[in-house]
Amino acid sequence: MGEASLVDKQAVINITGFCKRYKKKLAVNAVDLTIQRGEIYGLIGPDGAGKSSLMKAIAGVLSFEQGTLDVLGVTIDSEASAEKIKGRLGFMPQGLGLNLYGDLSVEENIDFFAQLREVQPEQLDQRKDKLLGMTRLDKFRERPMKNLSGGMKQKLGLICTLIHQPELVILDEPTTGVDPVSRRDFWAILAELLQEHNITALVSTAYMDEAARFNRLSLMYNGQILAAGTPDAISQQAKGCLIELTAEPQLEALKQLKIHYLQIETIGSRIRVFADNTSVNAGVKTVTDLLAGVKIKTIRAFDAALEDSFIALLRQRPLTDQTQKDNSIPRFDKPLPDDKSIAIEAKQLTRDFGKFRSVDHINFSVKQGEIFGLLGANGAGKTTAIKMLTGILPPSEGEGQVAGADMRKAGQLIKERIGYMSQAFSLYLDLTVMENIRLFASIYGVDRKTLKQRIDWVINIAGLAEVIGQLAGSLPMGIRQRLALGCALIHQPGVLFLDEPTSGVDPIGRRQFWDILVHLARVEQVAILVTTHYMTEAEHCDHLVLMYAGRVIADDTPTTMIESLQNEAGQLLEITTDKPLQALTLLEKENFKGVALFGKHIHLLALDVKRVKKQISELLTKHSIKLLEITAQTPTLEDVFVYRVLALENKELT
Repeated sequence: MGEASLVDKQAVINITGFCKRYKKKLAVNAVDLTIQRGEIYGLIGPDGAGKSSLMKAIAGVLSFEQGTLDVLGVTIDSEASAEKIKGRLGFMPQGLGLNLYGDLSVEENIDFFAQLREVQPEQLDQRKDKLLGMTRLDKFRERPMKNLSGGMKQKLGLICTLIHQPELVILDEPTTGVDPVSRRDFWAILAELLQEHNITALVSTAYMDEAARFNRLSLMYNGQILAAGTPDAISQQAKGCLIELTAEPQLEALKQLKIHYLQIETIGSRIRVFADNTSVNAGVKTVTDLLAGVKIKTIRAFDAALEDSFIALLRQRPLTDQTQKDNSIPRFDKPLPDDKSIAIEAKQLTRDFGKFRSVDHINFSVKQGEIFGLLGANGAGKTTAIKMLTGILPPSEGEGQVAGADMRKAGQLIKERIGYMSQAFSLYLDLTVMENIRLFASIYGVDRKTLKQRIDWVINIAGLAEVIGQLAGSLPMGIRQRLALGCALIHQPGVLFLDEPTSGVDPIGRRQFWDILVHLARVEQVAILVTTHYMTEAEHCDHLVLMYAGRVIADDTPTTMIESLQNEAGQLLEITTDKPLQALTLLEKENFKGVALFGKHIHLLALDVKRVKKQISELLTKHSIKLLEITAQTPTLEDVFVYRVLALENKELT
């Protein structure tokens, strides 16, 4: 299934019937795709969907078996033809800084790529100054690449990809593992360069919430294009609506709704249900009738966002597992922790590395049964804080309690009472699933009498029954992460530390992972401390701490954080015009708060909505830009994160 059957001679990319095999595996199957000049076109899909193979073929660095591929007016059918267009495109492969050189400085990396691309010295200085200014890397010219944060590496990678001003840029998951502020910087740079030079961009992403930034996109799954078009058009292809509610008791409401709905998740205190073939008006009544006897506190229905539509399309085809996982096996040999007790507590916790202060006198506490989110930009100090609390790193100052033990004095005792998933996979990839589980059971000293029960519990709760004989290294990312979680739970700890556990995992895998976490917290009263860059995931947390430069700058519930932003900076306005890039530049010059481009829409924050709407209308009319629509929306946690961090960055610059 694709978008184009006839070749468009005006398009930058024309693909028909594209197939790519790796031995017996068909990685990309009969893909048709057309991308117009000046577009930001998106490829979205889980690991193994075929995105990277397709992008590498377009970039001329991967051969293919079947189909036709025209790029920049050249048919790519040999190494010689691929060589003809290499100077006109830029390719940034997947992985933080993988196209860069670790021992070279920021400036040396840029100069190297400029020399490689034969950029003239007089052009280089001008372009380099501009791109370093746009990315806010100008103060780090002399810093070695290996010492940059993840977000800074990706921005430097983008500079090196763009330094020769290509006509087409191909960016493979450039924002995976990058914090929201750096992600917005990344998109702002792309938008400005598109406007100035009419560059075309093909971008893949694991973040569904980034879909709104694309002009058009293709949803890929299992080597095929599942749906293609504008984000709004794709969202409307999944027939049904979302119903969001809060109810007491939440677990009882969840249990009753799971009988009737396959697509259901909890987000903090809320339950969200996708109701197939149901209108918005009928959705509320249907769910209310099903929950007779449960107290519904709030309920509303609305059209589905892209992530919900993507999962619904997979189910409705059907292309994914339809069965509900039963993760309700009870604890069998340990009493439930007291849900009122403090499981994790940090008091004035500080860590110095030489003259650099990574964590600066932070305070927070986590209760049993609570999902606690630790958010922050790359390099904010989150991982260092976790390593201190888990006994891996000694603190420079301060103290902490974890699972009833003193962090400074009882390192071994803490390790026995907690589960820990690090950013790097804590698995042995050349062992099978079962061998990994048994190994971790041995490491954690699980008693032989309870070993079989524990293994059965882990396999069930992590949904691993179908893959127990497979090598861990052969598993898709989502299943591998569930295995890592299961291994961290084999000794049934009361406290769980998860450091960016779903980075790079597709939306279905992330939802399955969070289903397990919600069960662990709500039913088994496990205290969970999690770091994440997915702001939609942060909404699952009962409580959040936002870190910046090693300090805690916000400590509250997600709802209160959003309310505080609304009181301080206002509502989120979404602006639609006939010339979005020109409108963006004007609004930025007028210093409106939080201006950012999302596909064809512009977002900004406004306290006095009526007055700001009038100002925007007058400004755009004055410059002959047609204002199509302005709608007020509630800010998201990403808006909170970006606003707070940028406010502090700007304060430090003044």
